[in-house]
Amino acid sequence: MAKSRKIIVSCAVTGSVHTPSMSPYLPVTPQQIIEESVAAAKAGAAILHLHARDPETGAPSPKASIFEQFLPSIKQQCDAVVNITTGGGIGMSMDERLEAAHWAQPELCSLNMGSMNFGLFPAAEKIGQFKNAWEKPFLENTRNTIMSNTFGQIERVVRELGQGYGTRFEFECYDIGHMHTLHWFVEEGLLTPPFFIQGVFGVLGGLAALPEHVMHMRRLARDLFGDQHEFSALGAGRHQMAVLTLTALLGGNVRVGLEDSLYLGRGEMAQSNADQVRKIRRILEELGFEIASPQEAREILALKGADRVAF
Repeated sequence: MAKSRKIIVSCAVTGSVHTPSMSPYLPVTPQQIIEESVAAAKAGAAILHLHARDPETGAPSPKASIFEQFLPSIKQQCDAVVNITTGGGIGMSMDERLEAAHWAQPELCSLNMGSMNFGLFPAAEKIGQFKNAWEKPFLENTRNTIMSNTFGQIERVVRELGQGYGTRFEFECYDIGHMHTLHWFVEEGLLTPPFFIQGVFGVLGGLAALPEHVMHMRRLARDLFGDQHEFSALGAGRHQMAVLTLTALLGGNVRVGLEDSLYLGRGEMAQSNADQVRKIRRILEELGFEIASPQEAREILALKGADRVAF
């Protein structure tokens, strides 16, 4: 149950999964991403997980030139840890996926720990009219494509970003095998603790958002990594708050944000990322937990500090 330790709240502000037709509140432009990020940080998010989008169409973009339009402003306006994607978006090459991270040399990057089916195509059937021509084929194409994260691709990220810049990682694990892949890299001496493990539940192609899956991954993390890790979790879509509350009770950290869910509650669309941060913060504090500040998150995860990034 509730302990004296502090919980790290991450917020994934826009992602590359949802499309503009799904919500009018999804941040797309650099200015919208700045405003949403700063507000989420002020609401209590210690970590901001960031993707970029084409400002005109809202399509996922890997371009450092777009990240450059919002990262410096976010850093100037808040102290949150900036966590940049290396997953990018489905269909992007590794060079594209790493472009922004090489430019920014951030404290933290996401790192997907295995290739998998990532099914977004059911969402295409629920949208009556699309705002942009790219959206429907983008969603439908996930029926026949995979999210590629081979051993070689993972090692490239570790060597280029981790060993190159001192960047640490949010290890995104969508399935149990991803945990064992992470353990293999640790055993090979390519990674050092503490390990920030992000369990992902509710994505079609990965683990379903079932309590037994959350509990098993939490237990496996302890078995494989002992006290050398921090566990966190996210729940996709309607599963968000239930998964996070359970994870906190199991001794873990939490991630919210419009990348993971567009809703605040049943039938209620979230009008901002900060709405979700405030809701999970209220839940956690009513359960007796304390929320970690950005500086406390840096200490818990042994991050290099905001003064050693390139933006």
